[in-house]
Amino acid sequence: MSKHLALALPFLLAAVMPASAAIKASDVIGRAIDGFIRPAYASLDEHAAGLTKAMHRLCEAPSGQNLEAARVAFSGTVEAWSVAEIIAFGPIKENNRLERMLHWPDRKSIGLRQVQATLASKDASATDPAQLAQKSVAMQGLGALEYVLYGDGAETLAAKDDSYRCAYGAAVAGNIETMAGEVREAWQKPDGFASLWATPGPKNPLYRDGNEAVTELVGVFINDLEMIRDVRLKGFLGAKPEADKPKQAIYWRSQNTTASLAGNLSGIDQLFQASKLGDALPAVAQWMAESIHIQLANGVTTAKSVAGPIDKALADPALRGKLEHFALITSSLSTSIGTRMTAEFGLTAGFSSLDGD
Repeated sequence: MSKHLALALPFLLAAVMPASAAIKASDVIGRAIDGFIRPAYASLDEHAAGLTKAMHRLCEAPSGQNLEAARVAFSGTVEAWSVAEIIAFGPIKENNRLERMLHWPDRKSIGLRQVQATLASKDASATDPAQLAQKSVAMQGLGALEYVLYGDGAETLAAKDDSYRCAYGAAVAGNIETMAGEVREAWQKPDGFASLWATPGPKNPLYRDGNEAVTELVGVFINDLEMIRDVRLKGFLGAKPEADKPKQAIYWRSQNTTASLAGNLSGIDQLFQASKLGDALPAVAQWMAESIHIQLANGVTTAKSVAGPIDKALADPALRGKLEHFALITSSLSTSIGTRMTAEFGLTAGFSSLDGD
């Protein structure tokens, strides 16, 4: 976290609402875990399991139909991950799982070249999920599998003349499934990270009080909105059309760019609603919670309305305008949550995890 994270959250400990409606930090965190995080990672695990099965079916019986089924399963897994990935701390950070699940951005194409080299050399060890898990993070996650399914030569997966490419893809899918299952299980453990986060205290090694626990939650909203806008969106959407970089967009090969953006924002909305953080606002400021929800829902709808290849969307003034509108929504949300809501809660200066600290 950033050095700017100097926050005070007395509202959750002393409660700004009537005594009968006191809001506790442990309650907010507990709702976030049970109402969003556990279901989100369960969904990811289920999608990843389906993806592995689809890849094995494709390898056993190569065909255009089975290739399309594997691609559909991939897109579903990307969407499930995009919802869950906003929780970028806890179990997903252990064993480099976050980077192994998605190595992005790859600005110098180092990861891409590693995947291409593996396909060219037909490295047998890369077709074993256990051995693959020990290799470069860029070779074992969603980015690698996207190239297998959509990159140069992907059409050979529908025929019987490229069994290696499919075997490698199946290993990547298996590795994604393993990580999703591990994280799902870790969040379920009664004495694991979830317990530490939901029961802050002086003897807790991670969260000494409710302030620190809720700061972690608020940080998700503030940091992820910034990440979505400044890294994911503005990484390919230029200030002017001539500055656009469609091939810098996440998941551009599989046309999942905007579905991923929508998933990210949907995850934030689901987390905000599940935690009921807005209930801790003073009565005169309760309207903020509904306003934030409406803006998040509008952002999801806007992102989903931009379908198809991202380069064609950028070339279409109407669709490009929707992407610019999406950027405005995220900026408005950053103000609503990072400035107005936090001010109501008595938080001090805003913070960022993207400033290099």
